[in-house]
Amino acid sequence: MAGVLDSVNQRTQLVGQNRLELLLFRLRGQQLYGINVFKVKEVLQCPPLNEIPGRSSVVRGVAHIRGGTIPILDMNQAIGRKPLDNLAECFVIITEYNRTQQGFLVSGVERIVNMNWSDIHPPPSGAGKAHYLTAVTEVEQKLVEIVDVEKILAEVAPVNEQISAGVVADGISERVVQKHVLIVDDSNIARKQIQRVVESMGIRTTLKKDGREAMEYLQSMQEQGLNPLEELIMIISDIEMPEMDGYTFTAELRANSSLSQMYVVLHTSLSGVFNAAMVKKVGADDFLAKFHPDELAKRVNDRVLSISGEDLLGDAE
Repeated sequence: MAGVLDSVNQRTQLVGQNRLELLLFRLRGQQLYGINVFKVKEVLQCPPLNEIPGRSSVVRGVAHIRGGTIPILDMNQAIGRKPLDNLAECFVIITEYNRTQQGFLVSGVERIVNMNWSDIHPPPSGAGKAHYLTAVTEVEQKLVEIVDVEKILAEVAPVNEQISAGVVADGISERVVQKHVLIVDDSNIARKQIQRVVESMGIRTTLKKDGREAMEYLQSMQEQGLNPLEELIMIISDIEMPEMDGYTFTAELRANSSLSQMYVVLHTSLSGVFNAAMVKKVGADDFLAKFHPDELAKRVNDRVLSISGEDLLGDAE
């Protein structure tokens, strides 16, 4: 797979075009799976693994890669299936999610395909709530399943969702009793994490699964005679989502005269220095890497204080 992830600059050209690149891989059998290339740092043959005491059974061990120690998770076992065998013949996809690096053990890596987010669809409604998919698509008439990596990581290493004392100003919810926060994310786990943080501040939330659904919701508000700018405190949106990604969603808001002033924070597990430039390109108000409850709460706190005309530093202290 040498050279498969050559150019960050080339990939950033997809921003605002509602496009993505998927790295296709296999676990057991012929089923194809996909992961957004933006989250992938490297693909390599599985290196020697060292076991660690007290580890989750999903973590097959740790590997020493380029001067660092990275946990290696068995992707097949993480989604409730048998562990992969013949590790020497397997591959590891090194990723960066939520400010940490981890490797996912897979049986084989295929290739990268360039796709439009409109061709990426939510999982079938009959799949239930226990599945590990955020989306599905089709490549050359073959079904590709996109795994909910955030769900896997939340199960293997649950994150703290508690807000530290002093982060939120006293009586913050009383300033916006009639307003709410729109949360847009294709991962059920991520939506619930954000929801719990915001609602623990006493602020109401509305949840949508992707940019297209969120845009339709805003338009339906307008059809009912409501002004989203007055009803919403802010929008907290993921970036990679089926149907319409967060970049395109933000760009469409900015191109709509009645919605162009909407306050948008892109909140994503995508990491890397290139994100700041992407946020500026599509016109989002802020960017926050997942998932840190204090930083998320502070963004909401500061936005509430701003729209209520109060001094941020004075009230936050």
